[in-house]
Amino acid sequence: MARSERSREKTGRLVAVTLDEASIGRSGPDIEHERAIAIYDLLEENSFRPVGHQGGPYALNLGISGSRLMFDIRETDGTPVIAHLLSLAPFRRIVKDYFVVCDSYYAAIRTSTPDRIEALDMGRRAVHDEGSQVLMERLKRKVELDFDTARRLFTLVTVLHWKG
Repeated sequence: MARSERSREKTGRLVAVTLDEASIGRSGPDIEHERAIAIYDLLEENSFRPVGHQGGPYALNLGISGSRLMFDIRETDGTPVIAHLLSLAPFRRIVKDYFVVCDSYYAAIRTSTPDRIEALDMGRRAVHDEGSQVLMERLKRKVELDFDTARRLFTLVTVLHWKG
């Protein structure tokens, strides 16, 4: 790997993610576990850089403010880089559909045939991918990220909605 690629790899990424405590409700241990896994997976592998910014690595505080999704992006020393607000309107149907299919999927795991479980899992992934594409599209002028990072971020968007 070339030196500039290694440098970008170290800087063009998230190394800390927090969820705004005012945005989320306290939930049971299962939901808290899902939140922790979502953050761990995002930090483990991501590509994330505010457009036109050459610093980093970055810390992200993700929250909901009114009817907007808030991205507060800072350098790891706390220096503000950008705060970006996205309307939640384009995500409402997708998040609702995602929860419906997830509920069906988890119920099916207990009682359904493997074919039914697989079909629901494919549906769950398709809705998740749709949400990830919408998130990438909404962020494209503000943040450079790859699809896998968008998928992990969309998981956190759903977690913010998942108040138990």
